Amino acid sequence: MTQDVIFVALMFAAFAAGLFAGFPVAFVLGGVGVLFALLGDLLPMLGIKVLAGSNFIAFASDRIFGTLSNYSLVPMAMFVFMGLMLERSGVADRLLVAMGRMMRRLPGGLGLAVVAIGLVLAASTGIIGASVVLLATVALPVLRRANYSMPLGLGTVAASGCLGILVPPSIMLIVMGDQLRLSVGDLFMAAILPGALLAFLYAVYIVVLCAIRPELAPPQKVDPDEDTASAVLDLVRALVPPVLLMTAVLGSIFLGIASPTEASGVGALGATLLAAADRQLTWQTLKDVSYGTGKTTAFLFALIFGASCFSVVLRGYGGDEVIEGAIQGLPLPPQAVLGVVLLVVFLLGFVLDWMEIVLIIAPLTVPVVVSLGFDPLWVAVLIAICLQTSFLTPPVGMALFYVKSSAPPDVTTLQIYRGIVPFVLLQLLGLLLVWLIPDIALKLPSLSY
Repeated sequence: MTQDVIFVALMFAAFAAGLFAGFPVAFVLGGVGVLFALLGDLLPMLGIKVLAGSNFIAFASDRIFGTLSNYSLVPMAMFVFMGLMLERSGVADRLLVAMGRMMRRLPGGLGLAVVAIGLVLAASTGIIGASVVLLATVALPVLRRANYSMPLGLGTVAASGCLGILVPPSIMLIVMGDQLRLSVGDLFMAAILPGALLAFLYAVYIVVLCAIRPELAPPQKVDPDEDTASAVLDLVRALVPPVLLMTAVLGSIFLGIASPTEASGVGALGATLLAAADRQLTWQTLKDVSYGTGKTTAFLFALIFGASCFSVVLRGYGGDEVIEGAIQGLPLPPQAVLGVVLLVVFLLGFVLDWMEIVLIIAPLTVPVVVSLGFDPLWVAVLIAICLQTSFLTPPVGMALFYVKSSAPPDVTTLQIYRGIVPFVLLQLLGLLLVWLIPDIALKLPSLSY
């Protein structure tokens, strides 16, 4: 075992020890990075040569400053603000009522409404935890009153809420674009069709299942005297504002009118105006949303701070060469190597949050995979789908805990597990389709050039 391998193994062992000891991830990353940076500056005095020489502290401080002053990370705060403001404006409640009225004639109509709302919320907020909790809070009581099967309802809510990790303007895609040196706009475009594909697979499953087993989602009573035009008008009123906001934000990016940073400002202002139009904008609301934005953004930047320190020190010890050599040394064809990387990402998603994986694992593995001839946008989307799948997979998928925390007290963890398994299989089917048909991810970015 070479010296480089030993130091890299020690860094990851120290990171794992700190994590399982219960320390905050940001502090573990930063602490391990600083500790090994100091060690790296001392080793040459002991006659032990390392790749970065004796400049670890200087390299780490320069990298941290460069990362935190990166203009492309500004949209995170604005999109967080936009999502929290939309959450306060009551968009989800109005959408569920309006879509439920329009879709109740279909098998599993309320379930379809939940999927549609999850897609709209994902494209409007980009914050996965907020999407899952908001959807669970709004939809579960309605599904229960409609006598829906609880496992089916819980699985639908969890899966639909998790679309926020993939559908633009996902915060994860912004961070991934920064770390992998990819255009955030191109990454947004690459994720649109895969996100829509997953939502379509969810919808088809719900319709087919409820057509075969209608007792899982009893048909809703339809008043023959009900004014259809009124129902359509309610749907338009509920759907148009968030769709217009989504179109303004993403459309301005895709058409080259605005950068993601500028578009995020448009989104934050638009969400505020929507809340004002709905008479939900008060000083208390503005205070709460601003506080939530600051808290969430500080958490994200603390992780970026720690991960930047950790990763630059890891590279100083030759970590990127060690990982590159390990991947390229696998006696496997390129497609199988990609499969191994995706499997590792999927498994790590059980024990690490997406932020740590995107900040540490992706920058070390994706360049090596891309060197095998794969398109970086396609690989990034596959990784995003893997992370979304691990976020849903029992027994430790984070989305399941979000749903449990927002569900009525009598809902059991076993019910959530039973409900989510079919959606995990649909996720894997979606991943396979994007793998076999790369144009699902690459078609829209190719049209922009």
